[in-house]
Amino acid sequence: MVATKDTEAALQRAFRILELQVQSGRIPGAVLGVTDRSGQHAIKACGLAEVKPQRRLLHEGTWFDLASLTKVIYTAPRILQLLEQQGISVDEPLIRLLPDLRQYDANAWERAVTFGECLSHQTQFPAVEPIYTYGRDAELLRAFVLQRQWTPTATPVYSDINYILLGLALERFHDARLWSMPAGGGFAFSAPADECAATEFCTWRKRLICGEVHDDNCSALQGAGHAGLFGTVASVLDHAQALLQGTGASTSVIKSMRTSISATRTLGWERPHPGWSGGDQCTDQTIGHTGFTGTGLWVDFGSDIAWTLLTNRIHPTRHADSGIVQLRRDISNAINAEEH
Repeated sequence: MVATKDTEAALQRAFRILELQVQSGRIPGAVLGVTDRSGQHAIKACGLAEVKPQRRLLHEGTWFDLASLTKVIYTAPRILQLLEQQGISVDEPLIRLLPDLRQYDANAWERAVTFGECLSHQTQFPAVEPIYTYGRDAELLRAFVLQRQWTPTATPVYSDINYILLGLALERFHDARLWSMPAGGGFAFSAPADECAATEFCTWRKRLICGEVHDDNCSALQGAGHAGLFGTVASVLDHAQALLQGTGASTSVIKSMRTSISATRTLGWERPHPGWSGGDQCTDQTIGHTGFTGTGLWVDFGSDIAWTLLTNRIHPTRHADSGIVQLRRDISNAINAEEH
């Protein structure tokens, strides 16, 4: 099947915007990729993989810390597949696989949280929690996450805790750490430093992070469901193409990841809504997700096209205005612009 859009033309339109952003110095470097259902990959890269202490050029084969893309590329499909295989509904509570969650209080609100609520961020776990500040013992921190009396938010918010718990559920079922499990074709849980885009100088690890996970909590837990996956533009596009073809997961899992749960969420992904990262020109059958390090992936089942923007926008520090929020929207709109 031939995609309705020319991937090369879409790439060229959007890459002009990306080049200007890199030339402005707001982000060190980036790679942009577009694919369609037939597998036509179009890829271009620009800028630097590392600014300091050395300067390294970024190229199409550069590895990236995918950050929260881990949630949708790795954790969500594996949890959904596991639930399907075990005959567990997404509406059942996490205690089906994590019976010791808040085990000292049978009435704790956390014990009623369901797989579906975690997948779609419909829980009341806090948006941010510096788990890494409680120590470096990964097993102790796992126990801390399970037994902590979490203060519920007034309304559901996007929270990494949801996917940390889903990752713990995967670990419990398989009796293995996430980082000992297969990462999936083209992906890994670390990357060679000289082949990877650098992220941030970490103030508590006292070094530039490159090739190891940037996310503080994932690092302290030595693997977690919300972050930690590394990949190249080709591996991300291959994954997206498989979703478009219907081969990237079972039919029911892909359907679940496309089904609206709220005005902004599916089971795992974001769906189109005003101001979202996927812009205003995609179809209403699009799902997308972003990552803190400067990554993003969008899959439009309505036009059979997918695109990924991978940047190192937090290098050498997150404390700068990279313009990534508007850049993602501008890139997405350019890719989906009407062709003339």
